Amino acid sequence: MEGEDKAKQILNLMEGVISDLSIPKNIRKAVSEAREKLSSEGELIVRSSGAIYALGEVSEDINMPMHARTQIWTILSALETIREP
Repeated sequence: MEGEDKAKQILNLMEGVISDLSIPKNIRKAVSEAREKLSSEGELIVRSSGAIYALGEVSEDINMPMHARTQIWTILSALETIREP
């Protein structure tokens, strides 16, 4: 269950980004989509891969504030640890 615990922590990080109104709406929307993928039913590896995919393009958005970029990279790094055996 270690992976599920990590997923819950990541979901909490995502909630922080989604509720931060200083982050542009398109980025919050991408994080929300990633949250939905991670919290859906199915294999944890598949869910985390879907979340990574949802965040992939937005992570390079040039209009993203630096603090948001740091949060997105933190989330992506945590998702990668779930995906890697």
